Amino acid sequence: MSATAEQIPQSRLSARKRDVLAGAFTWLSAFYVVYCARPEDWIPGLSHIPLAKITAFGAFVGLMTSMSKSERRFRDLPKESRYLLAMILVLLLAGLLSPIWKGGAVSFTLAFGKIYIAWVLTFMLVTSFEKFRRIIFIQAASVAAICAISIVKGHSHPRLEGVIGGIYSNPNDLAFAIALSLPFCLAFLVSTKNAIRKMIWLVSMLIMLAALFMTASRGGFITLVITGVVCLWHFGVRGRRFFLIVGTAVVGGIVLIAAGGKLIDRFEAMSGETVEGREAAYESYEQRKFLMEKAIEGIEHYPILGVGAKNFQVYSTVWRDVHMTYLQITVEGGIPTAILFLLFFSCAFSNLKVLRKRKDLNVQTVLFVGALHSSMVGFIVGATFAPEAYQFFPYFAVAYTSALIAIVKEQDRHSATPPPAPRLQRPYWDRTARSRPQESASVGR
Repeated sequence: MSATAEQIPQSRLSARKRDVLAGAFTWLSAFYVVYCARPEDWIPGLSHIPLAKITAFGAFVGLMTSMSKSERRFRDLPKESRYLLAMILVLLLAGLLSPIWKGGAVSFTLAFGKIYIAWVLTFMLVTSFEKFRRIIFIQAASVAAICAISIVKGHSHPRLEGVIGGIYSNPNDLAFAIALSLPFCLAFLVSTKNAIRKMIWLVSMLIMLAALFMTASRGGFITLVITGVVCLWHFGVRGRRFFLIVGTAVVGGIVLIAAGGKLIDRFEAMSGETVEGREAAYESYEQRKFLMEKAIEGIEHYPILGVGAKNFQVYSTVWRDVHMTYLQITVEGGIPTAILFLLFFSCAFSNLKVLRKRKDLNVQTVLFVGALHSSMVGFIVGATFAPEAYQFFPYFAVAYTSALIAIVKEQDRHSATPPPAPRLQRPYWDRTARSRPQESASVGR
């Protein structure tokens, strides 16, 4: 009992240390809302305000002003941050030496380089499990909201293309974002005990599934299948929630039948049958084969630094990205960039491997470790079918794993640090006994 009482001040002290970053974390949360929910695309008037720059700057200033009181330092940044920085620098060099279009490659690389600032801020400011949950909640809720808005505003748009701007303007990118965010929604659904919240998350997931099927993205659907299988393994099999497996199969089948007609047509068109109404899908399939061959040709000609970020569209002669992330990053940044890219994402799996081996994590942490693992496996497999080398969501997921393992290690250090020894005082009678000879000596004198 005394040990517990002595540990309470330590935990309160640790909480106070984390609270000094509260202002900076608020700005970081606002940045995630701006990036993930894109309010400037559906709220009139906001498009004229650089919300992303304002919120990122606010988070950076808040971090720098409170860094001296923070438990983490820049020297604590993990090796994955160095891989990411090196990858951006090599891409910048590739742009400066691009044989295609130097200005365009450099400009795009500088825009993509903002992910490093967001990544570092996420690692430095997400210092507790509550903040970790809040950031992931923002991403999951924002993607669900985007799906609802896309369905309402773009039900007449083919494949929901261009309904929302930025990262969601392309139906393949929208489907990819949905597939990577669904495991987080399921984690919130399972972890909450409130019936109303469970219903909200369930409806959100149904809306996200419907939006994904409406995009008719074959790569997005494959990513969804892989993510779903890994997710059900963590939550359904290992977590002994077998009802999730049955429920997912039933609900997924119903949504596919109701909203997946276009997606089914696009898959059937890959067989080469020229069925009426499927010619465009088959042409897309043939075009992707051509782009992959063109990317391999580009790697052979420019193996060291590539053609420059986003310059493959020009090099391809058809103004299209190659629909394979690994070829995309290699042909545009060269083989060194591709190696750094793979090393960066391998760190996420190393972090998750360490966390999954832990037997002392609470149920909430275990759920989100499973969700992160599902999302990362979905990305690694889905990246084979989509050009997602520059989308921020996969990089955010790596930051989540790095922040979470740092939180767990910091908790280990706090629990292992022994409490300060209490100051011992001599008993009253011992102090009295020691003073008596002095008193008697003074009396004798």
